[in-house]
Amino acid sequence: LDPTSPDIHLGHTVVFEKMRQFQQLGHQIVIIIGDFTATIGDPSGRSATRPPLSREDVLVNAETYTTQLFKLLDKEKTEIVYNGDWFRKMTFEDVLRLNARVTMQQMLQREDFRNRIEKGQEVRLHEIQYPIVQGWDSVEVRADVELGGTDQLFNLLVGRDLQKEEGQPQQVVITMPLLEGLDGVRKMSKSYGNYVGVDDAPTDMFGKLMSVSDELMARYYQLLLGETLDPSAHPMEAKKSLAEKLTARYHGAEAGATARADWDTRFSKKDLASAELPELPLSGLPSDLTVLTLAAHGFKEAFGVEKSNGELRKQFITSGSVQLNGDKLTDPGAPVSPKAGDVLKLSKKHAVRFI
Repeated sequence: LDPTSPDIHLGHTVVFEKMRQFQQLGHQIVIIIGDFTATIGDPSGRSATRPPLSREDVLVNAETYTTQLFKLLDKEKTEIVYNGDWFRKMTFEDVLRLNARVTMQQMLQREDFRNRIEKGQEVRLHEIQYPIVQGWDSVEVRADVELGGTDQLFNLLVGRDLQKEEGQPQQVVITMPLLEGLDGVRKMSKSYGNYVGVDDAPTDMFGKLMSVSDELMARYYQLLLGETLDPSAHPMEAKKSLAEKLTARYHGAEAGATARADWDTRFSKKDLASAELPELPLSGLPSDLTVLTLAAHGFKEAFGVEKSNGELRKQFITSGSVQLNGDKLTDPGAPVSPKAGDVLKLSKKHAVRFI
């Protein structure tokens, strides 16, 4: 688990849920914090090189990761190790010997590497090292079973190969589906701004989950709750139930129920002035603000949802959904100057307060 950001999000928890099931069956879980590999940057699924992280940033992120992990996992059945503990002891000779166990042909079997080469894009040597480095983690912990997202399959199989080279039993590899983010297009990721963090405030978590599309609800039920969505359920009630259950999982049953009641107050009863809303700093607003840019900023920064200009104009602004303190803003190009305390309503499911 590479701590590339300070937060664990719901996309990460798909794998953690499976780990929790192993713990419930009596197994011990080893979480490998990639404090070394995070400074390289995992190229999996990437069309460009990841920017490197400093060791200081990685260690700060790792500390928050370990705290958040135990919202899902049994601490008594979890061992946390850092791969920097073994990689930083390696000499250059050790690195060369490790590289000798893998061929360039193997590395070029990776689809993302091949695609970049075919398009004339760079693949840097440190990126080619990444699967080898991650694979060596399996050798160090003598893994019996390794879990990861489907985008990690190549790296996990390299681990099997290296275990065989070392005379160890080869690990079983289990891959879990990648969870689509709130935009419904790309995988959930903080870098895409389409994520729900497990440490998000209850009202923020509930509100973000209410923006999940009806088409994605069944997948969220299955991957995050291990439940099957009742096809006869009303979409709005099913979504409220999903949001309440997930909020309760990370903040407690009372917080889940309170977040749901607050959402009903805000949107069902239309009482936005006194409701607890996500806050949006005025200092982060774009210059030369118009209704269109304000709506785009509100959706993206408060809810992690990116809307096209055409979608904002047709579905939200000209329809009267976008309102400032109850006044409809129907001209996309009109200038607008919100003040601290103002409430911006973006849709039936989205509203923010400026601070």
